[in-house]
Amino acid sequence: MIPRIGTGFDVHAMAEGRKMIICGIEVPHEKGLAGHSDADVGIHALCDAIYGALAEGDIGRHFPPSEENWKDADSARFLRHAAERIAARGGQLANADITIICERPKITPHAPAMRARLAELLGVDVGLISVKATTTEKLGFTGRGEGIAAQAAVIVLVP
Repeated sequence: MIPRIGTGFDVHAMAEGRKMIICGIEVPHEKGLAGHSDADVGIHALCDAIYGALAEGDIGRHFPPSEENWKDADSARFLRHAAERIAARGGQLANADITIICERPKITPHAPAMRARLAELLGVDVGLISVKATTTEKLGFTGRGEGIAAQAAVIVLVP
């Protein structure tokens, strides 16, 4: 098996009247994230990392935001598709490392549930999934609480 590295990055703005969904988990917060789908910044970055490792473009190629059927879609569907693409290539996920970048909400208390949910969606052992958080020390849009960013790195083994 040949290891292939993929990276992903995503950003969503804070929005009133939306749920805060990060890595498949609803996180209590006074605001949610704006986006065409459920705006799950963690899953979107992870999908891009997987598609990148497979040289299959990005999430927008597979689920165009211009298509109305993806409006308010559960991003779990996107991640299941990415996992199916790994399997279709005869590959396997070796690991996934996701970093959520925000001042609030605090991610660390929710990280175990996020890891478990991502592992479930990907059909892998939770030990292959890392979810962690950092801040920008109150600098930039994440520091001002205007949005949340996420980055992801994966290793996918393919024949």
